[in-house]
Formats: sequence, structure tokens, C-alpha cells
Amino acid sequence: MLELLTLDGGAVAVDQETLNALDASLKGAVHLKGSAEYDDARTIWNGMVDRHPGFVIRALGSHDVQKAVNFVRDGGLVMSVKSGGHQIAGHAVADGTVLLDLSQMRSVDVDPVNKTARVKPGALLGDVDRETQAHALIVPSGINSTTGIAGLTLGGGFGWTTRKFGMTIDNLLSVEVVTADGSIVTASATSHPDLFWAIRGGGGNFGVITSFEFQLHSLGPEVLSGLIVHPIEEASGLLAEVTKIADSAPDELTVWSVMRKAPPLPFLTEDWHGREVLILAACYAGPMDEGEAAMAGLRGLGNPIVDVISPHPFVGWQAAFDPLLAAGARNYWKSHDFAALSSDAIATLLEGIATLPDPACEVFIAHVGGEMARVGAGETAYPERSSHFIMNVHTRWEDPAKDDECIAWARTLYDRMKPYSTGSAYVNFMPEDEADHMAGAYGENGDKLSLIKGKYDPDNLFRINHNILPT
Repeated sequence: MLELLTLDGGAVAVDQETLNALDASLKGAVHLKGSAEYDDARTIWNGMVDRHPGFVIRALGSHDVQKAVNFVRDGGLVMSVKSGGHQIAGHAVADGTVLLDLSQMRSVDVDPVNKTARVKPGALLGDVDRETQAHALIVPSGINSTTGIAGLTLGGGFGWTTRKFGMTIDNLLSVEVVTADGSIVTASATSHPDLFWAIRGGGGNFGVITSFEFQLHSLGPEVLSGLIVHPIEEASGLLAEVTKIADSAPDELTVWSVMRKAPPLPFLTEDWHGREVLILAACYAGPMDEGEAAMAGLRGLGNPIVDVISPHPFVGWQAAFDPLLAAGARNYWKSHDFAALSSDAIATLLEGIATLPDPACEVFIAHVGGEMARVGAGETAYPERSSHFIMNVHTRWEDPAKDDECIAWARTLYDRMKPYSTGSAYVNFMPEDEADHMAGAYGENGDKLSLIKGKYDPDNLFRINHNILPT
């Protein structure tokens, strides 16, 4: 007998016969503690998360997802949902619950004539990029190829091409979703438009997505991209200049600023390894010759240690930061949005960099705006369209003994940067302990989201997430 958590806060025993019947009804399978599949399913990207669900349902299609939703709802059970398993808060898995694992549903079907793609929820960004780039097309998404497309999209999604083509949710045409009552519906601008609005930024609160349909854009197979590395001592003046460049940059140009101890990159001499540096990461989503002109001002700043801006395959550029974001390390993030970066904000940020608690820790400032900012705050659930920069205090380490030190550093820097922020937040960067920041994540869209939650999930079946309570 398995004891599982229930929606009313209690527990209930589920016998083997019931599990066998569920397993027999699936194209996928039920996996119990002690099996390799169970351990694989419960293991996610953030090494701090080590949780044990009661059992795992590994789905292979919409029918399996429907069966899983009906099973947990009828039993009054609690369920978590895993797609790519990359979310910092670790909501993909919870102790004593039913884990619905979508990670095996990874197909990507591209229609190059209509420039659309149908993507299953277990696909990673690398899966999507490889298939779309076979046709020199892209879905605007994130910057790490091992990120799951489902979680990224449901929280908003931004990266190197956001300024040119908008957020990931701005390129979402429709979804197939299993709602709390077990219905399989298509949500789009013309079918269940309220649900479609909520899904675009509202996370996994409204159902289980079994398929995404995206609009694609022409780009690649190469882009002008790469890194410019400067000593941290020059960062104050350089960041001020970078913000000016960002203010006047064409939509095709995106520049992210990364501050950290230099990793042992092959193009850095050994004497720089482990020293604090400012890394300017740039990408131009357009013709190479235009990119060279657009990046001239950026490449002319200061006296860089190295400049490795050049044409790169887009698929490779999308995976360039993968070695610094490998699964298994301990992670704790904090995030702010900024309309601008003042000299005081830059000074405060650099004071934090001077006290990095681990060589793997970093802070990055993502350059956004452009097409993303031309969408109204009420057009999708994701409300914060006016920000020009998004900060991630990306705290990362290996030794559990350093947990307190690293988390305290992140919280301190977050608190010190708060006076310069807009007060909003990007939900995909929020750790599990930020439930009180949900108002900042959704702003004036919060009340509408609660009403739609009440319509599609009145009993809050989908609650293991950055939860929106139903009204």
C-alpha cells in the first residue's frame, strides 16, 4: 500500500491492484520507488531538490495525461507535473504526491511552408532548435539548450531573439491542454481565449499542456554572436556605456552583461581563470554585415581581455552557456526587473560581485525590450513589458555546507537592488520561498488570473507551482 497526500491536507492509502489497473490503461507506465525509471523521473536540474513522490506516471501522449488527471482528481490526490525539470523552484516534484512525468514526450514537427512548429511538452530547447534550424527557422526562446520548452513558455520565455521577435508566449499560436475536469481542449485566440490568455505567463496553474503550436521566424543557420571579456575593475564605466548602447540598439541586437569569476574558457589565458570579470554576451538576429555595424560601438569599449564575436551556428550559440548550467549543482536564484540601470544601481551590483560566495555564482543582466515591449501589459498574463533589463542573481555551488552562505548572499544582493527595480518579477526565476512575491509577478493581471483559475480549476488541483488561488 502506498500512502499519498490528498488535496484536503490528509493522506490516503492506494493499493497495488489500483496501481496495476492504472498502469494497464496507459501507453506509458506507472513506476514505483526502487525502479530506475522512478529515480530518473524524480531527478531534476536543481541539485538542491531531492524529493520522493509516492509514484510516477510516465506519460507518452494526451490520453495518458487525461488518465492521470482523472485518477488524481477522482482520488482527491495531489499531483506535480514535470516536463524539462529545469525550474529553479523544483515544482516538478513533491514528496508523497503523484508525479506526472512528460519528459518522454519530446517530438518537434516543423511545417516550413507555414512557418509553424508543433512541440510536445517534454522537448528541450535543444530539441526545438535542432529541428527548426534544419529549415533556418527559430522559435524565440531561452539561452540554455537543456531548458524545457514547456516551463519556459508557460512563464513567458525570453532570450537572444526576444527583442526582434517577442517573447516565447508572443509566438504561441495554440495549445492542447488537459483541464482539471479531464477535458482535452484546444486553447487559442479563437477557442477558449480566456484560457489561452492565462496560459501565456500564468504557469502550470490551468491544466497540463500536451502540445504547443508556435509561429516560427527566419534566422540562421549562423548568427553574429559571442563574448567580450573585460576586467571587473573597468565594469563601472563599461556598464554605464552598455546601458547607453542598449537604449539606442536596433531590435536585432541583444547584449547581456555577466559578472562572475572567469571560468577556464579556452580563449582566456590561464592567469585570468578564477578572477572577477565582466562578460558582455552579444547576439545580432539579422544579416551579418548589419550586425558588424551594430556591434561596432560595443566592441570599441575599453580594453577587452578578449573579443570572440564572430559568426556562429545558431544551434551552437544557444548551447554556449550549457557547460556553466549543467544539471546537478545546487542553485538558488533571485530576480529583479529594471527600467534603467543608474550609477547607484551599478555600484551596488558591483559591491555584491566583490563578495561572490562561490566561483560558480554570477549575476547577469539581460537586455530586453524591443518587440517584447510593444505588447500591452494586459494582452497576456505576463504583465511586465516595459522593463529594459532583467537581473538574475544566479547563485550556484556544489557543497551542501555552503547552502546558508550562498543563499544569504543572494538574498542580500536582491534586497540591496530592490530600490532600483520596478517591483515586478519573472516567475521562471523565482525560488520556492517567494510565494509572497506573486503580486509582483502578475501585477494588475492577478485578479483576472484568479477568476480564470476558478473557472478551469476551482478545486486547485494544479497547485504544485507558483500557485494562483482560484476565485
